[in-house]
Amino acid sequence: MVIGSGEIVLQGLSMSAPCVASIVSSRSSAKWRRKISSARIQSWNSSKGRQRIIGFDRNQFPCCQCQRAESISGATAEDGNGTWFVGVEKKLNSTNGANVLENEKEDLGSTGEISGDVAVGSTLDQVAEDSIEDEAWNLLRASVVYYCGSPIGTIAANDPTSSNVLNYDQVFIRDFIPSGVAFLLKGEYDIVRNFILYTLQLQSWEKTMDCHSPGQGLMPASFKVRTVPLEGDDNATEEVLDPDFGEAAIGRVAPVDSGLWWIILLRAYGKCTGDSSVQERIDVQTGIKMILRLCLADGFDMFPTLLVTDGSCMIDRRMGIHGHPLEIQALFYSALLCAREMLTPEDGSTDLIRALNNRLVALSYHIREYYWVDMKKLNEIYRYKTEEYSYDAVNKFNIYPDQVSPWLVEWMPNKGGYLIGNLQPAHMDFRFFALGNLWSIVSGLATREQSHAILDLIEARWSDLVADMPFKICYPALEGQEWRIITGSDPKNTPWSYHNAGAWPTLLWQLAIACIKMNRHDIAAKAIKVAEKRLSTDKWPEYYDSKRARFIGKQAHLHQTWSVAGYLVAKLLLKNPNLAKILTQEEDQELVNAFYCMVDNNPRRKRGRKPSNQTYIV
Repeated sequence: MVIGSGEIVLQGLSMSAPCVASIVSSRSSAKWRRKISSARIQSWNSSKGRQRIIGFDRNQFPCCQCQRAESISGATAEDGNGTWFVGVEKKLNSTNGANVLENEKEDLGSTGEISGDVAVGSTLDQVAEDSIEDEAWNLLRASVVYYCGSPIGTIAANDPTSSNVLNYDQVFIRDFIPSGVAFLLKGEYDIVRNFILYTLQLQSWEKTMDCHSPGQGLMPASFKVRTVPLEGDDNATEEVLDPDFGEAAIGRVAPVDSGLWWIILLRAYGKCTGDSSVQERIDVQTGIKMILRLCLADGFDMFPTLLVTDGSCMIDRRMGIHGHPLEIQALFYSALLCAREMLTPEDGSTDLIRALNNRLVALSYHIREYYWVDMKKLNEIYRYKTEEYSYDAVNKFNIYPDQVSPWLVEWMPNKGGYLIGNLQPAHMDFRFFALGNLWSIVSGLATREQSHAILDLIEARWSDLVADMPFKICYPALEGQEWRIITGSDPKNTPWSYHNAGAWPTLLWQLAIACIKMNRHDIAAKAIKVAEKRLSTDKWPEYYDSKRARFIGKQAHLHQTWSVAGYLVAKLLLKNPNLAKILTQEEDQELVNAFYCMVDNNPRRKRGRKPSNQTYIV
């Protein structure tokens, strides 16, 4: 099948009302349109009278539902992108434990009795928490975007006080992840399924012909539902999906993390619903493979980490993270594990799975061995010899001891450690980056000992990383001349603001999953209590400013959807910690054995582990 800039007309099952679905991608030089036929690919559940979208391959796209009344799973919509309501008659999938959330009762202690004063206080606190959760759910559902009657995602922000929406009225891949997880945990699956399948159709199929085209397999950063006149009929309109691969983004940077998050959400959908039919579809399998081939492609880089430019992830502006930022490596590792779990065995997948396994082993060793710092490692770096030339050099990256910053010597606790933000020849970025460290725990990229040490550090440096609002996106902030050189004097990334050590409430959900995985729920519960004091009152801002996060971000949008969703996911997971398993991952024994074989060959350590029978090329 050849996909170009022209029209592609597909034949399918006809329905009584014609419907046209189109996908539009704007390019910097010209606009191209990929059209889908007026055919519908639908089936009906006769017993319940519900519509669902059935499987399709790359020659058959999902149809759109233009008549909004009585749309899928009891969802109804107002004219345009209105609020999505799920029918109360909907039954939750009993296999995933989501129904436990509806019957959850408060633990009153071992005796089952509480005193009057405590009861009143607890009741008031519970009422306040329930009120905040209800408000959050209303905001989340109000942010739902519809495409031809079907819920397809959530907009980035629904700020009633801002007239300058920029691209915050679009559905971002990374921003929707906590929204999607919240809906999954609530047993509302259709919006997540639609998001997965429709964004798959936006994936770039074109090989890169020039510097303005997305690479084959790239997922867009965001997309928007637009209503445009129907060609040939000025009185008719159609809805189109308009993706942005970075051509219109500030800084014009392609999103590296979108495809990785998409794979992670796909696996979570299958785990939560117990339905593997979506991930087994031919088009979905093809989409996974295209993302993997894009990430595993050969290049000039000598390291197993993924080489990316500044601004290609959650930190989407110049912040000196170009090279091998930890956030991308943690998501890359997680996506590789998810993909290996979901790929169906076939002849065409053998080489890809082999390359995937090789990269998993090499990546885990590289991050755990060279990105890790604690007091012991800092003391080792402090005594490094430089200009070593040999295969068994200790200072492999020629790191100069003077790079150990004075702030780090004072900040590093005796108990605890973390994974640094970046590693390149003669350069270690010692800043603490929250998402990379938290997701390294969630994905198993960090060892069990390292995972506990990261949480130990968070507890020891609570006043720096949490303070009045969780959670610092990084620490410390770039200031003075360093800020001017590294950020280009970015007026939005001023010290202790936005990506430059601002506090982001959406990170609550990653913190909660990491704490649940390590059975340290108290840390997440404490952070949620801090957030609940202000989030609703402050109207759910995007981020907070100042060292202690005392101010609402200078340019922060209010009613930021992933701030709302991050809070909801954290609350739901603490109520039913078993559901965190849809996102957490554990290493298999082959990976563990292969890792320790590499450690045994390191001249700095000798451990008595038996070599793995499996051979890995590293």
